[in-house]
Amino acid sequence: MTAGAAGGAAEGLDARLVVRRGAFDLDLALTAAPGEVVALLGPNGAGKSTALRALAGLVATSGGHLRVDGADLRPLPSERRGIGMVFQDYLLFPHLSALDNVAFGPRCRGEGRRAARRRAAGWLERVGLAEHAASRPGALSGGQAQRVALARALAVEPRLLLLDEPLAALDAHTRLEIRAALRRHLAGFTGATVLVTHDPLDAMVLADRLVVVEDGRLVQQGTPAEVARRPRTDYVARLVGLNLYRGRAEAGTVLVGEGPETLDTVDSLDGEVFLAFAPSSVALYRTRPDGSPRNLWRARVTAVERQGDRVRVQLSGPPFPAVAEVTPAAVAELQLSEGSLIWAAVKATETHVYPA
Repeated sequence: MTAGAAGGAAEGLDARLVVRRGAFDLDLALTAAPGEVVALLGPNGAGKSTALRALAGLVATSGGHLRVDGADLRPLPSERRGIGMVFQDYLLFPHLSALDNVAFGPRCRGEGRRAARRRAAGWLERVGLAEHAASRPGALSGGQAQRVALARALAVEPRLLLLDEPLAALDAHTRLEIRAALRRHLAGFTGATVLVTHDPLDAMVLADRLVVVEDGRLVQQGTPAEVARRPRTDYVARLVGLNLYRGRAEAGTVLVGEGPETLDTVDSLDGEVFLAFAPSSVALYRTRPDGSPRNLWRARVTAVERQGDRVRVQLSGPPFPAVAEVTPAAVAELQLSEGSLIWAAVKATETHVYPA
């Protein structure tokens, strides 16, 4: 995958999607260069699937534009847009073999039966399913069905590939395997790809660029590393596992919200800023610690949740609602449970401040 192949400005996807459906209003500018994978992220109801369906022609737009490699697709019906799409439930034809499912697209574009089946056989071989060419969808595993759906989408040689939660229906073990395989196939795809997912790991592994949508609007975009390091909304902070606050910085201190509470930092910014720190940076104490760390506050535990070999502890405010990450041994030692009162501390050196 490449974050923008060389070429003219008309190449790839260039869209502004304006959709009005009742009380919901989507207005999203979206681009993807040839060879680039763009992941749409956002909470439920943010407009991700609406945007994807508007690209595919399954939802009518009320304004904006939609061009792929310079061609205007807005006037065209879905079946004439030349877009490949993999749905969450794959939507394979149950009465057709894997081979004929993949050959369906080329046949619809006027290719002869023999040529279409030959093309389909080649794609099944590419995705490692040549031996399942005669199998119907009901005889395939979830991972195999996903690969057939991907082969079907790519067999029409689209310049734009749309992936709607392509790994959501898979179990954890299969998801790991298919995610790696999907990454390999996308690396060889020369068109633009737009991926919708709720899973941050899928987005981080598969995408060159993340586009975060909330309430029908773009709120943040950038490479996975940029977005993970500098979240700009509470949703993105939760997604990448950081505590996030907005405030005003002056002389190494950040006044959080309307104040009067402050957090100390070693960054030397002034003005409106975001301040973030990792849950693992939050130290918890049963009694007020000696030495009084620079950022210290009293908090109430509202939830204790095991995640792998660590435990996430939700702390309520005021002054600072936060999430801490500790070991199971610390939970026992501190006697942490819902309703417990504890002391929380974060070193100034563990905070990260950047312009708002």
